[in-house]
Amino acid sequence: MDSEYFEYPVDGTLDLHMFSPKDAASALDEYLMQCRIKGIHRVRIIHGKGEGVLRQLVRSHLEKCSFVREFSTPSDTSGWGATIAILE
Repeated sequence: MDSEYFEYPVDGTLDLHMFSPKDAASALDEYLMQCRIKGIHRVRIIHGKGEGVLRQLVRSHLEKCSFVREFSTPSDTSGWGATIAILE
């Protein structure tokens, strides 16, 4: 986001395609905190299929996050292109 500020809607779906790879981790952390504040407990994180680098980054962050109860691959058509996180 390089010192450029924009407002991203907090509605339970985060599409990381909008963020540069270097900003993805901080965007994910901030988004999860905002979801928790708003009482959103099921979050869909869209990272794309690609080579799996961004998916691995997302899952690594979710494993370390103290208020993420569980996460999984959705069973719908997005498959490996997204991750569902359940927040406490």
